Amino acid sequence: MNLTVKGIRYTPSDETREFLDKKLQKLSFAEDFVHDLDISITRETLGQGFHLDAKLHFNWGTIKMVAQDCYELYEGIEFLADKIEACARKEKGKVIDSH
Repeated sequence: MNLTVKGIRYTPSDETREFLDKKLQKLSFAEDFVHDLDISITRETLGQGFHLDAKLHFNWGTIKMVAQDCYELYEGIEFLADKIEACARKEKGKVIDSH
């Protein structure tokens, strides 16, 4: 699985990347069928907080988007990791059911 992290109006630190890698270890079950995972972290210009987007590219061509808005970055990363895991499990279930 190829992981890409980019920041918009924000530069992800090494600590943020390590925390993200640690939280995404839950996706070890999905390494066989998730080809790419692109995560973008946007610092909001109005008010405070962050907007996190994740794009999952599955081997069979499906692309799923997951998003999370939050005030605290690390809390948002935890919620986003949970959403990514749920999305991957749901998509895997759909593929298994159709075969």
